[in-house]
Amino acid sequence: MGKTFAEKILASKSGQREVTAGQIVIVKPEHLLTHDNTAAIVGKIKDDLKEYGVARTDMPVIVLDHVIPAANEKTAANHKTVRQFVSDYGIKNFFDAGSGICHQVVMEKGFTIPGTIIVGSDSHTCSYGALGAFSTGIDRTEAAALLLRGETWLKVPETIKITLTGKLKHPVSAKDLVLSIIGDIGADGANYCSVEFHGEVSSLSIEERFTIANMGVEMGAKIAVFPVDRLAEEYLASIGVARSAYEPVWADKDAVYIRELKYDMGKIEPVVARPHTVDNISSVSKEKGIFFDQYFLGTCTNGRLSDLRSAAKIMKGKKIAPGTRLLVLPASKDVFEAAILEGLITVFSEAGAMILPPGCGPCLGAHQGCLAPGEKCLSTANRNFKGRMGCKEAEIYLASPETVAASAIAGKLVDPRKEV
Repeated sequence: MGKTFAEKILASKSGQREVTAGQIVIVKPEHLLTHDNTAAIVGKIKDDLKEYGVARTDMPVIVLDHVIPAANEKTAANHKTVRQFVSDYGIKNFFDAGSGICHQVVMEKGFTIPGTIIVGSDSHTCSYGALGAFSTGIDRTEAAALLLRGETWLKVPETIKITLTGKLKHPVSAKDLVLSIIGDIGADGANYCSVEFHGEVSSLSIEERFTIANMGVEMGAKIAVFPVDRLAEEYLASIGVARSAYEPVWADKDAVYIRELKYDMGKIEPVVARPHTVDNISSVSKEKGIFFDQYFLGTCTNGRLSDLRSAAKIMKGKKIAPGTRLLVLPASKDVFEAAILEGLITVFSEAGAMILPPGCGPCLGAHQGCLAPGEKCLSTANRNFKGRMGCKEAEIYLASPETVAASAIAGKLVDPRKEV
């Protein structure tokens, strides 16, 4: 009987001939991602670290991104603790504040290698499935133990197969596709499952696959993964990862799935996730006309160069509507600098946007962009939970970069297909 992606990679990495769904395996992940929460993680094992040290100093990838630059004395002290840990234990992969959002940095710096296992103390670590990695979030206690032992446990997940056909019709984008899937399957519809994307995925860019894999956890998935095709190989080569450096893993043709779904991408339309759950999906055409106080373009879901290009194309030569605010937050320093060179940042600034440093702050209400009671925000982020952007009496709607850009100009929710 054929095996799924998860069954094949976890069998290989745990040194077994085969494994089955539900089985517990012990693996040694190639990398452990942590961010500002590194201080809390190492605080759990302070005495053990002094005695045993870090199992593998090339395993951790630490990116300061959640509250950058430090917002107050408390967060500054937190950053200082992380930097001291990095220095004391010789951590090789450290990216200080200003480098970008951890998930974008992990991808563009070449840590995402097909056929490897990456775990992280952040739920959106599932993003690296875009390049065929088994990547998933773990909690802080597991991360602390992994730092000491260099190995951790995983339960082999059951697998859902999603077959994609056709092509998205611009300005409909990958965000509309994944929100539509989450709306159908539900926020708990893929709990602890591996979600494999099959079919005509070659029409999706690597950045679009990143957006979809990033939101796998919003349907409850343990991982969300794409096959490694020519496009993925070209992307990896572009960031210096040689083809000889990895061996892709993919499901057998006769693998067994617990559920199979099919989507014609040509039939996807612009959608929004209404407050306060990601699966509360409605079409933009049905919800059009909603006024928003703030618009937010960025995050690890939609803050990459292609997202900024699409938004800038809509906004060029125009101004955001009076009485509204637009925040633009590139996903990384590299994205920021590329956007400057292409003139995208100028487009946003001239339209009236505030440009924020690469980081996570507004997405989780940690720093910058907090909403006031009663305010509404249309955001390209991945979560719209109550209080997510700092105020429990505010409302967050999720949408694509194209919908956010067109709506910021109109001053209300509009269908980008009628504005482009």
